[in-house]
Amino acid sequence: MPVDLPTLTVARLSRLLENNVTSTLTLPQYRVLGLLSTGDERATQLASRLAVTKPTLTALVDSLCERGYVTRETPAADRRAVRLSITAEGRTALGEAAVQFRVLLDDVVGRCRHPHAVLAALEELRGALDARWAERTAIAAAQSIEEKAAR
Repeated sequence: MPVDLPTLTVARLSRLLENNVTSTLTLPQYRVLGLLSTGDERATQLASRLAVTKPTLTALVDSLCERGYVTRETPAADRRAVRLSITAEGRTALGEAAVQFRVLLDDVVGRCRHPHAVLAALEELRGALDARWAERTAIAAAQSIEEKAAR
């Protein structure tokens, strides 16, 4: 089977952003802070949303905590859970990195015949990714309830 060009294009764009040497954040760190900027998250849920293993998330969060960009909290009601929050310093770093990553994206998209259409398609793709995650979360929750009921 020949290479799938849309998938290859997304992979190449991701690599371009990963190799951004002007940002103080790596692309994985940017993704973590970006998701945390919308609200606190349990570590397990964040790992699921990012499609990374818990050890990978732990390493990312450790580096962000060391820099003062993220805080960890263990809720009293569930000592096994870890809630993550972005700090003011993290929001500042996220904003600066967003500008730097966007410069790269705009450079590529600006070479397209219809850059506004490409950006609109990317926004639609973001919505589709969010919808997919919500569906998967709902299915996992339903399966968990079924498993508990079967016990």
